[in-house]
Amino acid sequence: MTRARTALVVGGGVAGPVAAIALRRAGIEATVYEAYDRQADGIGGELMLAPNGMAALAAVGIADEVAAAGVATPRMVMETGSGKRLGQFEDLPGVPTSRTFTRARLYRALTDAATAAGVRIEYGRRLTGCTDDGARVTAVFADGSTAEGDVLIGADGIRSTVRGLLDPAAPQPRFSGLVGVGGWCHDHGLPSTNGAMHLAYGKRAFFGYRIGDDGTAGWFANVHASRMLTTAQAREIPATEWLRRLRELFAGDTLPALRLLDRVRPEEFVTVGGLQDMPPVPVWHRGRVALAGDAAHAMTPSSGQGASLTIESAVELARCLRDLPVEQAFTSYEGLRRPRVEKVAARSARVNSDKAPGPVGRVLRDLLFPVAMRTFYDQERMFGWLHRYTIDWAAPAGRAAAAPRS
Repeated sequence: MTRARTALVVGGGVAGPVAAIALRRAGIEATVYEAYDRQADGIGGELMLAPNGMAALAAVGIADEVAAAGVATPRMVMETGSGKRLGQFEDLPGVPTSRTFTRARLYRALTDAATAAGVRIEYGRRLTGCTDDGARVTAVFADGSTAEGDVLIGADGIRSTVRGLLDPAAPQPRFSGLVGVGGWCHDHGLPSTNGAMHLAYGKRAFFGYRIGDDGTAGWFANVHASRMLTTAQAREIPATEWLRRLRELFAGDTLPALRLLDRVRPEEFVTVGGLQDMPPVPVWHRGRVALAGDAAHAMTPSSGQGASLTIESAVELARCLRDLPVEQAFTSYEGLRRPRVEKVAARSARVNSDKAPGPVGRVLRDLLFPVAMRTFYDQERMFGWLHRYTIDWAAPAGRAAAAPRS
């Protein structure tokens, strides 16, 4: 196969705009096709970009403008529901600062950066099929329209249409056993957390919160559930009822959870529904079609890496397509990305199980965690391979990233 000169990018979330920007920088004309008829303004809660995610944005020249849409969050504090501090994690020296974004502001920053780079984004273009004749790929949309390009990139999320077209036997998203809710509040009277995200293991649920210098508090909760709730099903439960349930779950804890929950207005409440990830996806590419981001390697928010790994993969895919014929580019891309993302996904699954242990598990965790932090914890060893990962955009495709592979 020859090298690609045009690309159809399906999906306008995180992976799509970043892939399109990187492709444009690689000399490949890219157009983004988004299923919804408008940008996802106001949709979703908060998410974090870790140092490696910010470094991947820097590789294609958009880190500063995207960072301006978020809030610096250089440390995480782990604690119990009784307020006992289990440990603290700081950003490693010499890496970009972690930043927290509302999902809507991150989407806006990425689409604005894509538009500034000359990327065309077409809304209301829901993919229903594609054909690959070996020389070109044709996308077919629900409105009957079509588009042609040298390659098609499926950046269409955890419920990817492209994944199903590539492999009808592809695995389905799996439920983690946790339901996610969250939101914002004001007028709570609590002090700033000074750039820290607090993550607390309550007796019956997990609670995270961050309070900005302007008094805005962002928070989330992970609640154990015996069955999967889709986002639509979760939203059928009124916000007032969710807030009542959360107050019951955190009633026995000394966290600021109740103080924050009491000040959440229904319109500031966000329901995510059941948290899901993807089992290992066997087929990442075939012919002139490939997957990027959550379509290939979705993981739950417990990883703290979902968006960052998505951005890394989008940039790496563009670098491979810049330098290699299509089939070789896709093979090289998968070889570079699959071991890393599957390692992070396995760690994320372990974190999910830690969020909902039984009574004995809670006691053991709360006793052993501080001991481990004092005696065995080495931040560089634990996080260096993850957070120091950088993509050398100028390097020939196929060369591994600069992080150690411990």
